[in-house]
Amino acid sequence: MKLKLNFHPEVKTALETGQAVIALESTLITHGFPAPDNLKVAQDIEQAVRDMGAIPATIAILGGEITVGLTSAQLNYLATAENVRKCSRRDLALAVARHEDGATTVAGTMIIAQWAGIEIFATGGIGGVHQGQPFDESADLMELAQTPVTVVCAGAKAILDLPSTREVLETRGVPVIGYQTDDFPAFYSRRSGLFVDLRVDTPQEVANIIRAQHALNLQTGILVTVPVPAADEWPSEEAQLIIDQALADAEAEHITGKAVTPYLLNRVSTLSDGRSKKANIALLLNNARVAAQIGLALKQLA
Repeated sequence: MKLKLNFHPEVKTALETGQAVIALESTLITHGFPAPDNLKVAQDIEQAVRDMGAIPATIAILGGEITVGLTSAQLNYLATAENVRKCSRRDLALAVARHEDGATTVAGTMIIAQWAGIEIFATGGIGGVHQGQPFDESADLMELAQTPVTVVCAGAKAILDLPSTREVLETRGVPVIGYQTDDFPAFYSRRSGLFVDLRVDTPQEVANIIRAQHALNLQTGILVTVPVPAADEWPSEEAQLIIDQALADAEAEHITGKAVTPYLLNRVSTLSDGRSKKANIALLLNNARVAAQIGLALKQLA
């Protein structure tokens, strides 16, 4: 069985003609936001990429077919579909073999983006090490250590153990770049008190790092961390109180496995009266814009 990717015609043409293409994940549609917010957020993220002059490629598995760039009808379908498999590396073959619908995580999107020849991927926050569970580590961290795609994000999700997550990234040799920041962002908040490996202030600087990484044939991803816009920040002191309550609720309800992150994000949104959702949407759009700018700068070096 040969690898087969179904490309949206616009994405296929963009890749063939050397335009900047930005990969986007699909778990935020199926597991990140409730309907109808999920569809609007996905559409707005794609539009943010377009507004910067790049082409968005939302990635998903539809009926077992790996799809790079979704049509409006496919986005609508995914926003209302039930029993969609959340696909990291271990799940891709399962979804394809069983002709299932699958939404790609950070790890899953990175893999397919590399297959498709897309160098930049914009997301919200990566997965990491879970609070109080040092052996419960997101597959995103392993993927960053072995798949050479640049991921633009607002750090790791704030519900995680950020110091441990940062340590794992360092141990696995993943360059962590602070975009216009010296501090590793904390998703909803602009600062975590943790370090980045290098601060850069322009898309061109990021593009130069990506090209150097490829020239050296280093097979790790690059993590570009972008703080949530200041006007939309949820201060860490306030956020942590809510996150601690959500963690306690998850433990009390015996939430485990893949269900943990969606539960916590939803619970935090409820407990914060939507404050977390506002910050989440703002950072997603901001990351999409920054990723598009980096993608355009990268094409100027080609």
